[in-house]
Amino acid sequence: MTGKQLLTEQTADLGQTVAPFIAGYLARWRPYKPGWVYEDGIIFKGALDLWRATGESAFLEFVNERVAPRIAADGTIEGYDGSEFNIDNICAGKVLFTLLENSGEARFQRAIERQMAQLAAHPRTRSGNYWHKQIYPNQVWLDGLYMGQPFQLAYAALAERRDLADDTVRQFAHVPRVLRDQKTGLYYHGWDESRNERWANPETGCSPCFWGRAMGWYVMALADCLDFRDILGSAGTKTLADQLQQTTAALLAVRSDSGLWYQVLDRGSEGGNYEEASASLMFAYALMKGQRLGVLPASAGEQGLQSLKAAVVQFLSPLNLDGICGVAGLGNKPYRDGSFAYYLSEPIVANDPKGVSALLMAVAEALLRKSS
Repeated sequence: MTGKQLLTEQTADLGQTVAPFIAGYLARWRPYKPGWVYEDGIIFKGALDLWRATGESAFLEFVNERVAPRIAADGTIEGYDGSEFNIDNICAGKVLFTLLENSGEARFQRAIERQMAQLAAHPRTRSGNYWHKQIYPNQVWLDGLYMGQPFQLAYAALAERRDLADDTVRQFAHVPRVLRDQKTGLYYHGWDESRNERWANPETGCSPCFWGRAMGWYVMALADCLDFRDILGSAGTKTLADQLQQTTAALLAVRSDSGLWYQVLDRGSEGGNYEEASASLMFAYALMKGQRLGVLPASAGEQGLQSLKAAVVQFLSPLNLDGICGVAGLGNKPYRDGSFAYYLSEPIVANDPKGVSALLMAVAEALLRKSS
């Protein structure tokens, strides 16, 4: 049985478009842009999730063939410059742990160490959280928790560095204190400790809106970090599990009638807002994985599966995953003010890796539910 046939058989109840789309997308895949970028890394992570869920070696080979040639014997990573201090550029390194485990090649260990060296020197807020990027001083974005913390925890487990695990827990513990809205339980996209940015609330430092994909990155970070409960310890595990429980409850309260989530989460009834694919798939993934890990109730896993199926119906065809916000951020040029109007102004695109990777991961979780 070929990989495509296997995936078709296993995903039949998700719809006949899932397997053809995944097979076609991976066959056509090209790097997102030059460099060691998170957009490629999340596709690789999704492919590895499918490998673990199906046992189909083609998914592992897809990653190995595209990553291994970029890693030199001394661990140099083609296209990676740690001195940029961009937390996004840590994300692709997550796949190196799997390549190291499967090959035993020391170059992957050295590459991991090179990325960890960036985090060791990465600038932080006074409160201890990693800056999102050197060009965004004093800022914590929800996106950055996903980009950096699962890598740091994977390294902590590999090197038996409990101090790094404790650091991850402290960084997560600080996020609700500054980014969580007490009324809704939702999280703002970003926080500027200095309050210097125009988008920052002068009292709280928070950006104005609850952007769907920002919270998608956040709950996926929590779910993925909970893979490392041994190094987290019981107290650290409880901190992250409590956050995932509280955050997914807040998200389910703003889910649309069709089982999806809006670009701006709490303003679904307002003109121009729309159900967005990447956030919906990220939430579906986190709900299913959280339930598989025993952190969320069975009902959450079922709700995640139903949201995945709703996303497949609404957004997926054999050639395209539609309904993805191409990109959104804060500050920079042209200036992004984090307003409701801003988030609705960003182009909606097809087949962007932020959406496709979440589909791959969510499908993998759905397959793991079937096999359990």
